[in-house]
Amino acid sequence: MKKLLGLLLTLLFAANVQVFAAGIEVLPTMQSRSNAQDRVWVGTFQLVWNDFMDKFVHNPVRFREGTPLFVQELNKQTFSVDDVSDKSYYKITTKVTKNTKKHITKAIRKKFRESSDILDKLDLTPRNDKFLIYAMLKKDFEFKNEFKKLGESAFGEAQTAEYFGVTKGSKEEFGSCVKVLFYNNPDDFAVILTTKTDDEVYLYKNSANKEFHYLYADMLKKQSVFDGSKEFGNDDELKVPNIKLFEEKTFDELSGKRVMGTNIVIDQAIETIKFDMDNKGVKLKSEAAMTIMKMSLLPDYEQRLFYFNDTFVIFLKEKGKKNPYFALRVHDIDKYQK
Repeated sequence: MKKLLGLLLTLLFAANVQVFAAGIEVLPTMQSRSNAQDRVWVGTFQLVWNDFMDKFVHNPVRFREGTPLFVQELNKQTFSVDDVSDKSYYKITTKVTKNTKKHITKAIRKKFRESSDILDKLDLTPRNDKFLIYAMLKKDFEFKNEFKKLGESAFGEAQTAEYFGVTKGSKEEFGSCVKVLFYNNPDDFAVILTTKTDDEVYLYKNSANKEFHYLYADMLKKQSVFDGSKEFGNDDELKVPNIKLFEEKTFDELSGKRVMGTNIVIDQAIETIKFDMDNKGVKLKSEAAMTIMKMSLLPDYEQRLFYFNDTFVIFLKEKGKKNPYFALRVHDIDKYQK
């Protein structure tokens, strides 16, 4: 086996809290395109969107003003409750009443011992025509063994970060904690960090600025063709930066939009993500919510202006006949109105 001496594992996200002071873009789906170098996705908002579609719209969501690409991606429901265990999420769809906030607060405290970061940001004024769709995704797990703290060292060319990992000669202690997926070179490799639960932490070093779904598929493809050793060796080293983030995303593009063919108007849509990873394990808490209104059903109609005020064509045809007997293309109107 090639010695993986000096294996320096870095993530596609930023290394520590100082690095992502400028913010991280929260994406609605794994398929979402972004020019942001630092970006994050979690499936919580998709869970809310799935219930919105299934319980209210019953069809793909479309807007008369135009349906954004990310809404088209959400409509595909590529992530669902089938992709996560029941113990890891809580969700509810309910009419907004004076007890809605109290009910959810009690439920997430009972299930996760957690409080909400977004309920106070929502307008939960009770109304008969107002509904709330809410979800929380919660993960809290430890690595199989607690990794070593490696202190501070360089990240990229101009930054530093606090790291954890495995030093040379630690196979006996950590060999089963790290699974090698592939190692093509020092800038193209992937591993799995094992945990005390069913959760697995995949780490893929790759600088390609591609969508998450592309990178995930690319990683699995490289794993399938890799014919080198997948054993973490005694001379191998692992170095992973601590990660700590909290991001909030308000989907302003959805606010005030009426879903075509329905009387449903989206009022608010918001998602939060809190993620921590260190030598002990991972903590993830994410919330998402939408408030919607059922308005008086108006005709799905807009004014259309049939103005032939630029180049156009005229055809004359007898009723019941196959072909026209006259055709005229009008471009220079002065030729026809002198």
